[in-house]
Amino acid sequence: MTLNLAETLAFVMLGMALLLGLIRLLLGPGSPDRIVAADTLSVITTAGIAGLAVVLDNPLYLDIALIYGVLAFVAVVALARAIEGNRS
Repeated sequence: MTLNLAETLAFVMLGMALLLGLIRLLLGPGSPDRIVAADTLSVITTAGIAGLAVVLDNPLYLDIALIYGVLAFVAVVALARAIEGNRS
């Protein structure tokens, strides 16, 4: 399994995006910023798993990416509802 230049560049860019999202998640400054950063990290991770499916030529990883994406979306919505509180 050797990666071509485009695949390597894509994974490097995903890694940099993960790093930037993690910095935003840790530094804040507020809860809404952290929720958006968590959502961004979940989307980047889902894209990374899908890219892994292409590189490894294994469609099972696409199912894993789909399930991970749905669970991450539900988790982010639950977190957003939790910080929203009793606002109407």
